[in-house]
Amino acid sequence: MSSIQLWTSIAVGGSFLVYVIIAWRSRVKETSGFYVADRGIPTVANGAAVAADWMSAASFISMAGLIAFLGSDGSIYLMGWTGGYVLLALLLAPYLRKWGKYTVPEFVGDRYSEGVRIVAAVAAIIVSFTYVAGQMRGGGIVFSRFLELSVSGGVWVAAGVIFLYAVLGGMKGITWTQVAQYTVLIIAYLIPAFAVAQKLTGIPIPQISFGQILAELDALSVEMGLKAYTEAFASRPQIDVFLVTMSLMIGTAGLPHVIIRFYTTKSVRGARYSAFWALLFIALLYTTAPAVGAFTKFNMLSEVQGKAVDALPSWVANWQATQLVSIRPDATVINTVSNNPASGADLILNNDILVLASPEIAGLPAPIVGLVAAGGLAAAMSTAAGLLLVISSSFSHDLFFRLVKRDASDRQRLLAGRVAMAIAVLISVYAGINPPAYVAQVVAFAFGLAASTFFPIIVLGIFWKRTTAAGAAAGMITGLVFTLFYMIWTLGLFGVARHDHIFDISPEGIGTIGAIVNFIVTIVVSKLTRPPADRIVEMVESIRYPAERAAAK
Repeated sequence: MSSIQLWTSIAVGGSFLVYVIIAWRSRVKETSGFYVADRGIPTVANGAAVAADWMSAASFISMAGLIAFLGSDGSIYLMGWTGGYVLLALLLAPYLRKWGKYTVPEFVGDRYSEGVRIVAAVAAIIVSFTYVAGQMRGGGIVFSRFLELSVSGGVWVAAGVIFLYAVLGGMKGITWTQVAQYTVLIIAYLIPAFAVAQKLTGIPIPQISFGQILAELDALSVEMGLKAYTEAFASRPQIDVFLVTMSLMIGTAGLPHVIIRFYTTKSVRGARYSAFWALLFIALLYTTAPAVGAFTKFNMLSEVQGKAVDALPSWVANWQATQLVSIRPDATVINTVSNNPASGADLILNNDILVLASPEIAGLPAPIVGLVAAGGLAAAMSTAAGLLLVISSSFSHDLFFRLVKRDASDRQRLLAGRVAMAIAVLISVYAGINPPAYVAQVVAFAFGLAASTFFPIIVLGIFWKRTTAAGAAAGMITGLVFTLFYMIWTLGLFGVARHDHIFDISPEGIGTIGAIVNFIVTIVVSKLTRPPADRIVEMVESIRYPAERAAAK
């Protein structure tokens, strides 16, 4: 066993043990603990849990890699995800917490009708499965490199650990586990970033020091056949940059697994304060990601530029074993680098390895490499657990309990939720082994689906009392089908031939158009159908206004 494998085993094994112990001590026997942690989570802890739930494998493993190759266009992920969180915290979270239910489909059912609840539950399952595929893939990538497992085997190991602590503790166990996972992932992200910044620039603050290398990085990138790191709209058309940013933003505000976290606080005030803490915790990683992308790309290109294939650094061979790095068979010297297998470049790198490989590329010691591996797994598992809980609650609470067995006991509903989670794990393992794109791109597809389904009906449900059940159902179905069809059509999934983007709109950006379609259909159908009953109007007023004002009205 190499020193890297030893330290990775210690870091990963130790963190896994902590997660399972927390889940065991937090295990629940009632649905209120399983779904909303008995609404007793302190604000700071909930903020850390929200940050861990939201900062997935896409944020930790893949985002900096995408920024490294997309350059300034990679800011779509920074602006979209962080801007969307602010939108969620200010526009939706406090109102949904005041409503005080278990799930987003339950809010939709109370606001509109039981039929719309079913549509919302199915949509939540589709969105969550799309999202969780990226997390399982991220876990598989970590295991494949550092513990010498296949990517498929790594996905199975990650899924087993997630299932164990998620089923044991439900939302209560997941919440406290996510607090620990946030601690692990942020330490694992910041320490190597500070170390590389000090090594390259002499200033150990990556957020302010990476600007020193950008001119040299631009020149090096162009020389190696890549776009300049700082060139705007070099990797994506301007319209797509806008649409993807907006899709990620409103998708964040509509994600069921993030929204449900605000149901766990003790009060509406607690929901607002936990949103503040979460934003602070998220900013620590998101302000560091551009620097990590720049530093890692600079180190990587510097080490391989003009090198003979048999003289490449050891990290290339290490990652070749995972099949995430490849060298053109007839290449003798590395003169070109790409992340596109069809480019014909001498060296092909998968975006998703850059953060995980960063300590090796920079020559940092083995304990830091192991720490980064543990951080990547913490990011993947924290989000996957929250998504699996959404799938479980949507099935057991919103479908099974409402449609199949309305007189189900608390114990029966809890069992149904755990069985649903087990089935969801098996399906998500398959999706993680056979993903349609890079981790961050798969996650972006989930945000697009959330943008085109949940965001419009939640916003209209809170702020436009005239929205009807027929309008909401029509809008959700139209937005979901439109967005899903475009993704399948342009990605070439499920046996469909792959097609070019229409008007330069990528599948990551189509969620914005889907949301607009949803808004238009919902408003038009609502105008053409009978207004909601008075009790629905009163319910809406009760969450939009303080108690005294609502009573006066």
